[in-house]
Amino acid sequence: MKSAATHVVRTLRSAGHQALLAGGCVRDVLMGRSPKDFDVATDATPEIVKNLFPGALLVGAAFGVVVVRVKGIQIEVATFRTDGEYRDGRHPDSVRFATAVEDAQRRDFTVNGLFMDPEKEEVIDYVGGRADIQQRVIRAIGDAQQRFTEDQLRLLRAVRFATVLDFEIEAETWAAVKSMADRLGSVSAERIRDEFSKIMLHPNRVRGFDLLVESGLMNFIIPEILNLKGCEQPPQFHPEGDVFIHTRLMLSLLPEDVSINLVLSVLLHDIAKPATQTVDETGRIRFNGHDRLGAEMTGQILRRLKYPNEVIDPAVEAVENHMRFMEVKKMRLSKLKRFMSRGHFSDELALHRVDCLGSNGQLDNHAYVSEKLQELSAEPLIPARLINGGDLIQRGWHPGRALGALLSAIQTLQLEGTLTSREDALAWVEQFAPVPDVFDPPADLVPAD
Repeated sequence: MKSAATHVVRTLRSAGHQALLAGGCVRDVLMGRSPKDFDVATDATPEIVKNLFPGALLVGAAFGVVVVRVKGIQIEVATFRTDGEYRDGRHPDSVRFATAVEDAQRRDFTVNGLFMDPEKEEVIDYVGGRADIQQRVIRAIGDAQQRFTEDQLRLLRAVRFATVLDFEIEAETWAAVKSMADRLGSVSAERIRDEFSKIMLHPNRVRGFDLLVESGLMNFIIPEILNLKGCEQPPQFHPEGDVFIHTRLMLSLLPEDVSINLVLSVLLHDIAKPATQTVDETGRIRFNGHDRLGAEMTGQILRRLKYPNEVIDPAVEAVENHMRFMEVKKMRLSKLKRFMSRGHFSDELALHRVDCLGSNGQLDNHAYVSEKLQELSAEPLIPARLINGGDLIQRGWHPGRALGALLSAIQTLQLEGTLTSREDALAWVEQFAPVPDVFDPPADLVPAD
């Protein structure tokens, strides 16, 4: 990828223009990290860039950004610019093509304001970014409040960079983040969601979580999390402390590589405990129904943040089912197979694991389920049905709820191992359900799920 960016730089220079690598890729190179992409900054106008690279795509006409493809690799080429007023707190009202020095000054943080000559491997630093990388500091370029006023998403980006780089936020920059945290409320939910997800998916997520809470930014992302503070739990089951401490501890126990569904379900699995907290006649704290209400709240919160359904649905299901692991040893085999066969069960099992480790540490139910999964791994948990609705209709049954109930009963017997073949299933139907509309199989033959 760097070779593709270097080719772009050489082509621009051959045409008489200044061209440099810019921004995060320079920071990552200096830190010994592999950049995800390389950006080029130049004094050539977008029209000149397009003429030099046939097939280039103008993606940001107002900001002078052109996407150039080199052997299938996309390189963003931006003209040096300085920005006008930011009246919407996100985008400049106008831009003026400028010099490299001016371009560096309008960027967000010093570590992102660096340029590099890829041919000489020389760093050009107008903002002190190299020293801040060495000191592991996130510092706004120039006046921090002005930078955040220009683009309020930078408040959240400061936390993200501190999280993923494991840097400290410089004192004046941090003070500005805290004093201006309420400005995040004017940023679109989609942009907040994307930054929040990047923070939570990073292995250093607990640091990011702490910074979001301490800065006040969490008030404008998931304020419900702050209600977990001081929500006490029964000490015999939760010696770690209140619900907030429990949730934070669970975050710290997650593996480095997690799905967004899993990390969100960890954050939200006990989100309804403050609303359901009661104390019974013995003095024990209870949270009856917090799983069901929590599932509703999880859906509301994630829809508010504009997460897609493929994220919302499994997170809601995980929150709704996280207490069912207490029952696994009592479940019939058919019920356990259905429980374990759901699409995102591996994430639910991981949620249960950190839920236990973040409280009383008892992993016996987790071990039981893990052993069952291994024991049953040779075949699908839910195999193909022995018979289908067409088989029953041929025998005089009519489509409807009774037919569906009969198919479910037969599948339950199949999952229990009572029925093992199509012939067994048909024989069972002949014996116990020969007459349509009169289906009441013996309880000892069809275990309740």
